[in-house]
Amino acid sequence: MTLKYEMQLLDELPMIYSCCIFVYCTFECFKVKNSVNYHLIFILILFSLIVTTVYLKVKEPIFHQVMYGVLVFTLIVRSIYIVTWVYPWLRGLGYTSLGIFLLGFVLWNVDNIICDSLRNFRKKVPPVIGITSQFHAWWHILTGLGSYLHILFSIYTRTLYLRYRPKVKFLFGIWPVILFEPLRNH
Repeated sequence: MTLKYEMQLLDELPMIYSCCIFVYCTFECFKVKNSVNYHLIFILILFSLIVTTVYLKVKEPIFHQVMYGVLVFTLIVRSIYIVTWVYPWLRGLGYTSLGIFLLGFVLWNVDNIICDSLRNFRKKVPPVIGITSQFHAWWHILTGLGSYLHILFSIYTRTLYLRYRPKVKFLFGIWPVILFEPLRNH
């Protein structure tokens, strides 16, 4: 609500770039060690450049949202493939990361659609209740958490494929991290 267009670009364009990195990692998690898919890198860089160029020209937030949605949809489809056909025991982590991320995405769009109504609502209720209707803030919190969990999902998938022994551990009983042991040499 308070960012000028140029500053908003610093928020929105990195969303595209970082999501392209997620797409690359998700599609390359079953490759041999030290391999590089230059074709996919080229496609994702080209996609990023086209989105950036068009967005700078048309200055239409809907364009950004649709292009970001395309990347997120790609991640969802690939992640569902992984937890359905390759590592079904990762469904909990995979679906939790996607669910939290999508909840943030929904709240972000609700905030975009009914921003004025939410602002009026916050004026009428006590601040403690008004804080909970800051859907743009929830977007950042939930997509940050969902992204973190998806990074864990990608790390777990990749290290498992490379025959390391990944384990999910919880710091302080609540914060998930991945620990793994390298293959033992016999």
